[in-house]
Amino acid sequence: MLKLVVAIALVALVALLLAGCVERMFFYPDSVQYSRPEQYALAHEDVFIAAADGSRLHGWWLPARGTALGSVLHLHGNAANVSGHLPLVAWLPGAGFNVLMLDYRGFGRSQGRPTLDGVVDDAAAALRYLRTRPGVDGERLIVLGQSLGGATALRLLARDAAGVRLAVIEAAFASYRGIARDAAMQSVVLAPLVPVAAPALPPAKDDPVSALPAVPVPLLLVHGTDDEVIPFRHGEQLAAAAPPGTAFIRVDGARHMESLTRADVQRRVLEAMVAAVR
Repeated sequence: MLKLVVAIALVALVALLLAGCVERMFFYPDSVQYSRPEQYALAHEDVFIAAADGSRLHGWWLPARGTALGSVLHLHGNAANVSGHLPLVAWLPGAGFNVLMLDYRGFGRSQGRPTLDGVVDDAAAALRYLRTRPGVDGERLIVLGQSLGGATALRLLARDAAGVRLAVIEAAFASYRGIARDAAMQSVVLAPLVPVAAPALPPAKDDPVSALPAVPVPLLLVHGTDDEVIPFRHGEQLAAAAPPGTAFIRVDGARHMESLTRADVQRRVLEAMVAAVR
């Protein structure tokens, strides 16, 4: 009996350790300075936002050139920090949109340690900040989420979407366990361990695809067919589960988060954004 108890305890311990490893696979933060707004002739302001757990979150505020049509909350992917993702949204202020770029806890200059549930809380704090920022029309907001940020955006909007007119979701995954399995299957070491560790990841009810029915705002999904990080089928799964009227832009030949670097995709996304805030 004692041996059985010890064996169960060891399995539980291994599962807990593996779960931590699997969750850490979602996050690759750093504080390297990859780019600056000045490189793109953009004005900017450092902003600091209080997270639900007391962490001090850092972000960049990029005001629109001229009169703003609306304001965008940008939720970036799972690596680097806002300076690494700036090139992906640097075109928006010139197109008439304010942009708030957020670094989740543990990224860049933000305090704390990232967790899958924690980054959703951080996104919620940033959305509340954006609504109340002086000079911002809190009824003309757009959420732009890319990769992990897209999955996070869907979970955020399922619980709080006040003032948001449109969500643009690029290269997001449909489920945590699904993308963890996809990543682990590329490693002969990790693949056999996924069934043990996966139960400690967020449950299916918290998956991005499960959040879709509760998202009350129009959605524009974007995914590249050659995405080597989050396979295209994840975008298809999200599109299939999305409410009627959701638009899905399939970008042939685009790799991970490459879609919005293409002028034709930017044009289509911008048209949807302008229509939403007007």
